[in-house]
Amino acid sequence: MKTMAPETIQARRWATLAVLCLSLLLVVVDSSIVNVALPTLSRALHASTTSLQWITDAYTLAVAGLLLTLGSMGDRIGRHRLLAAGLATFGLGSALAGLAGSAGQLIAFRVLMGIGAAAIMPATLSILTNVFTNPAERAKAIGAWAAVAGLGVAIGPSTGGWLLEHFAWGSIFMVNLPIVAVALVAGRFVVPPSASPHPKPLDPAGAVLSVAGLLAVVYAIIEAPGHGWLSASTLGTAGAGLVILAAWAVVELRSSHPMVDLHVFANARFSAASFSVTMIFFALFGWLFLFTQQMQFVLGYSALQAGARTLPFALAMGVTSATSARLTARIGTKLAVAAGLAFMAAGFGLMATSTVHTGYPFLALASVILAIGMGLAMAPATESIMGSLPPAQAGVGSAVNDTTREIGGAIGVAVMGSAASSVFASHLHASLAHLPARYAHAATSLANVLTAARQAHGPAGQALAHAAQHAFVTGSNTALLAAIAAALLGSLAAVIFLPARAGQSVTHTITTPATRPAPATQPAPGPRELATTGRPA
Repeated sequence: MKTMAPETIQARRWATLAVLCLSLLLVVVDSSIVNVALPTLSRALHASTTSLQWITDAYTLAVAGLLLTLGSMGDRIGRHRLLAAGLATFGLGSALAGLAGSAGQLIAFRVLMGIGAAAIMPATLSILTNVFTNPAERAKAIGAWAAVAGLGVAIGPSTGGWLLEHFAWGSIFMVNLPIVAVALVAGRFVVPPSASPHPKPLDPAGAVLSVAGLLAVVYAIIEAPGHGWLSASTLGTAGAGLVILAAWAVVELRSSHPMVDLHVFANARFSAASFSVTMIFFALFGWLFLFTQQMQFVLGYSALQAGARTLPFALAMGVTSATSARLTARIGTKLAVAAGLAFMAAGFGLMATSTVHTGYPFLALASVILAIGMGLAMAPATESIMGSLPPAQAGVGSAVNDTTREIGGAIGVAVMGSAASSVFASHLHASLAHLPARYAHAATSLANVLTAARQAHGPAGQALAHAAQHAFVTGSNTALLAAIAAALLGSLAAVIFLPARAGQSVTHTITTPATRPAPATQPAPGPRELATTGRPA
């Protein structure tokens, strides 16, 4: 790619934003489009609840584990090159996933897609931050970026439902291919070269430790319903993961070229906003994992009908996200993020009161309330992360912002899915005792139980189906307590630590290898110079 003149970069900045948002949309839609297909995948691939969790989490966990490493690599080799490589890898993984013949194969190809996504996400936000050097324009651009992220989560189920209604389940992955092609071709002409002028060496030890620690913790949570929450296997695996993550933190703090400079978390604005984003996606992804199954298995909607019924959520999210920048300018960052997360908690609270007899209008109202909350909180929280650091540290901010989203989503699915699964199996045990032993395997998922109920015929089958639906809703409502707690914790963190306005500072002075003053022979740039030197090289 040829070097672009600064004037050309500025003239094409909105076209660049469009390509970046299209690339981001691919990544985010894929994280939610699978949810509406879970019932179909359960039947087509004979997948258990644990397998369904891994089909969802294999993608988000690969993204979370590799974001920091690949974000650092982008600073070194060029963020535009990383974006192109990520799109190509994502496209390959999508093609293979659409042809998968088993749950195991699909999980493996979802990991490949996650690797591509882990390259795409940090590249989009880093390039955006470097292209939009004007603070006011950058806030608008980040607002659009955040809105696309939220809309992608919301429109995934409706898009997936339409595809499943008209095509085979593999179409939810194959649809990515033409979008990848458009993003690659358009990016060749409008995405400028962007790399750190002083790239740090890679951090192999940090990369290995972070991936290993995250995998161990999430694996323990997902497998806990089968092994037992207090079993030696669960506690040992989770404990090992936490020890590895602690070792990772020590390595990063002592390294002269850390994968992520943990000192940035001394900035209260940065750390509080990161925590709030984590809580948003913890609650959102955990809820979506359960909600799409409730719509189909309990309310009886088809994949298309269930997907279409998520559109009020998408509409509320889009409208709120589009107006959040103006609203935040009036009420302040602290109030916008705190109120948004409180709205999310209220929506989840309404959801948690549902029963097998609760109709769609009530659930739609609850989803709109939480969508308004998410749309209100996400953009100002993201701007708080990126705006709290100088342009020279945009890569750190982008990587941490994306990592918090993916870790929050992966752990949300793991925690809420496992909690719901445990309660579901516990409540269903008594009902299965009255059926022949061959139906005992059905407790692995709601889809299997309903299949067993149809095979049982008569009053016994009807009783089993009703018991299974009741157990699932009870489990989902119990899991939603975690979503409510997460949203309230995020809101509390915003109230305590975020500044009232984005321009106000609550930061600590930090001296790190990346920010130490330059030698006397080459004075360190001031804030104005940083803003201009952050332009792509």
